[in-house]
Amino acid sequence: METTSVARGSAQRSMQAAATAPTGDAVEAAAPASSLIFLGTGCSGALPHVRCLIQPSTPPCAVCSQALTLPPERNPNYRCNTSLLIDYCDDDGTHKYILIDVGKTFREQVLRWFVHHKVPSVDSIILTHEHADAVLGLDDAWLVHPSNQKNEIDHVPVFLTQFTMDSVGGKFPYLVKQKMGEGNEVTRVAQLDWTIIESDVDKPFVSSGLEFVPLPVMHGEGYVCLGFLFGRKARVAYLSDVSRILPGTEHAISKSGARQLDLLILETNRLHGVGHARSCHLTFSEVNLDCI
Repeated sequence: METTSVARGSAQRSMQAAATAPTGDAVEAAAPASSLIFLGTGCSGALPHVRCLIQPSTPPCAVCSQALTLPPERNPNYRCNTSLLIDYCDDDGTHKYILIDVGKTFREQVLRWFVHHKVPSVDSIILTHEHADAVLGLDDAWLVHPSNQKNEIDHVPVFLTQFTMDSVGGKFPYLVKQKMGEGNEVTRVAQLDWTIIESDVDKPFVSSGLEFVPLPVMHGEGYVCLGFLFGRKARVAYLSDVSRILPGTEHAISKSGARQLDLLILETNRLHGVGHARSCHLTFSEVNLDCI
């Protein structure tokens, strides 16, 4: 089983390869900068795929077998659910951490990568859609909430569409404010503030001081998922679950749109071939980067 993430453009910090730290005088000279941390680039079942290991083929799957042989930071075939952490450094040097998607493997990602990169907390969350590999980690979101000197947990804003909000409310009613009886409210386990956004490239929103432009794409016919365009000094487009790019989104990230992208992050599930009519993901062979 293959899962391939395609990135093109400026340098990035990746969860699949440890960041290289500057040495000597470069430490003092280096200015604070924003970066991208890939918490996961895997499919919903993650990699290694359980079936490949408990029901091995002959010969065994090379990808999943290798996923167990190396430490994850040096292992391109050990992949958690797709998720991106934006380490946004403001002009005053303050760092804000913006998390896109909180999937089934979120707790493992926190233990493995937040500790590795010394990420103290998450300041805001953005959800692309309501599938399990994007939202089921919300139950553990309180683990990474910022806290003040009194050890009181701060509220964390969550940005999502109304469709996703309705689904999350069904999965996690105790995480969402609800009225009961004579106006009594259910106590929430996590301090999450829900903000509805539109699936519209002309309706941007601001999360932790950084502007995001929603990029609606098809994730299987009849199902809209969001990607996002962001970045002040460099334009980054992030498309994590896509089977077809809609015209408005293609214009927004193309050379003929606002301006040239510096980095495109595009998920594909296979290197070769063409997806069938019910495919929920592109293959790399289907991607046309000429106009971007």
